[in-house]
Amino acid sequence: MAEIINLRQAKKRRAREEKAAKAETNRARFGRSKGERQKTETERDKAARDLDGKKLD
Repeated sequence: MAEIINLRQAKKRRAREEKAAKAETNRARFGRSKGERQKTETERDKAARDLDGKKLD
């Protein structure tokens, strides 16, 4: 037979896992120094400029 689970505990466990995943993404987005953020932004801008420069008219 199937394993019996407590739905309340399962909901809480799933909520904790979702919260942990969101915290991980926030650490990646906001947990960086100003220099790292600027470097990422300049790399993204350069990639966009390079892509625009290679477009055919």
